[in-house]
Amino acid sequence: MRAAVIQFPGSNCDRDMAVALNRFTTKKDPVKMVWHKESGLPGNLDLIAIPGGFSFGDYLRCGAIAARSPIMNAVIEFANNGGYVLGVCNGFQVLTESGLLPGALMRNSNLKFICKNIQLKVETQSSNFTSCYSKNEIINTPIAHHDGNYNADKDTIKELKDHDRIAFSYVDNPNGSMGNIAGILSENRRVLGMMPHPERLNDPMLGGIDGNRLFQSIYETLVTS
Repeated sequence: MRAAVIQFPGSNCDRDMAVALNRFTTKKDPVKMVWHKESGLPGNLDLIAIPGGFSFGDYLRCGAIAARSPIMNAVIEFANNGGYVLGVCNGFQVLTESGLLPGALMRNSNLKFICKNIQLKVETQSSNFTSCYSKNEIINTPIAHHDGNYNADKDTIKELKDHDRIAFSYVDNPNGSMGNIAGILSENRRVLGMMPHPERLNDPMLGGIDGNRLFQSIYETLVTS
C-alpha cells in the first residue's frame, strides 16, 4: 500500500497516522509526509490520510483554512479520480469544508472539549474501510475534539441512511451529532471521514487494536484488487 499523510500547521496526529499506516507499507516505500503548501502529490498513491489536530489554530471554522491550502486541490482531484481518502477528526472537518463530504462539524453540544475512550457501532461492512469489521459490531475508539457535532439537513441525513453511507455511529452520543453519526462515506464510498481516532488504538500497548482493522480493511482491498 502506498500512502501519504497531509500535514498542516497545527496537525498533531500526523505521526500517529503514519505509524499506523506504516504497518501496511514496505520499508522501501514508507508513508510519505506531504506539507500543505505543496501543489502536487507523490505519484502512484493508493491512499491519502488527513490527520487530526488543530489546523491553523481552528481559526474561522475548524478545517476551513486547511481546506483552501494548495495541496487540497490535488487531494480533491485524487478523490474525484477514485482515490481513497481518510479524514480523522480535524481531517473529517477538512473534508466537509472542502466539499468532499456533506454536512458540517459543529461545536459539541455541551460546549466542552471531550477526550476519552468511547464505543462505536459499525453501521456497515460494505465499504473498503470497514470490511474487516462485522455489521453492528461494537468497537472501542478514542475521541478528542471540541467540534465533533455532526450536522446536516434532513435530506442529507436521509441520503446517508438510505444509501448505507453511515460508517460508524456513537453508542452513547458524546457530542450531540445528528443520528449519532461518528463517520460517513462519500457517494462512491472511497472517502471516509470520522471523528474518532482509529490510529490511537492499533496496538495492544495502546490499550487495544480495534482501530487497526480499519487500516487492515483498506490494505486488504488494495492487495486483492
